[in-house]
Amino acid sequence: MGKGDRRTKKGKIIKGSYGVSRPKKKNKPTVTEKK
Repeated sequence: MGKGDRRTKKGKIIKGSYGVSRPKKKNKPTVTEKK
């Protein structure tokens, strides 16, 4: 559950990748790029 974990939403935001935890469709307004 860290920043480098690709399986978590926060990890995907850091890596800039998308998946089940972080879909490309903006269904939640809380998915924002913050570092």
